[in-house]
Amino acid sequence: MMQDVVLTALRAFVDGVVAALPTLVAGVVFLVVATVGVKLVMVGVRFALARALPTESAVYRQFVATIVLVFLGFGVVLSFLAIVGLEGIAASLGTATGFVALGVSYALSGMIADAVAGVYLLRDPDFNPGDRVDAAGTVGTVRAIELRKTRFDVDGDTVVRANAEIEKKWTKLDGESG
Repeated sequence: MMQDVVLTALRAFVDGVVAALPTLVAGVVFLVVATVGVKLVMVGVRFALARALPTESAVYRQFVATIVLVFLGFGVVLSFLAIVGLEGIAASLGTATGFVALGVSYALSGMIADAVAGVYLLRDPDFNPGDRVDAAGTVGTVRAIELRKTRFDVDGDTVVRANAEIEKKWTKLDGESG
């Protein structure tokens, strides 16, 4: 009696695996093709960024490339789940990720504002290392412009300010370039 139950369960399991094999093979083939596709797209993205933004900081180009890679990877995962018959999980995961992304973006809004302002400062031809500026009440020589912060030399000391507060209002002091 117990032996019949175990055999029936084992047969049902094996039948389920055999029935699922075509779907699983299709999913694995999709993952292989998608991985190659994502790698090719990323080569193109990095090439395009290097050509379009040759004077920009490598950190900025890597930041943009990473964002593209995350979106592509997430799309591949959701598509894979749909291919193997887990559309409900894919939809739930997409919705949940949207809410998490909203929360993270709100929590990191200051950091995002600094990064966006950093991009503007890095691209601004009037704000460069060596320039003497008054930025958000800090008067000094720009030493380094990074994605989230800028370093100033103020009377021999290094002062670090967030890019969002600098980008709002700064003044280049003419004739005092360092």
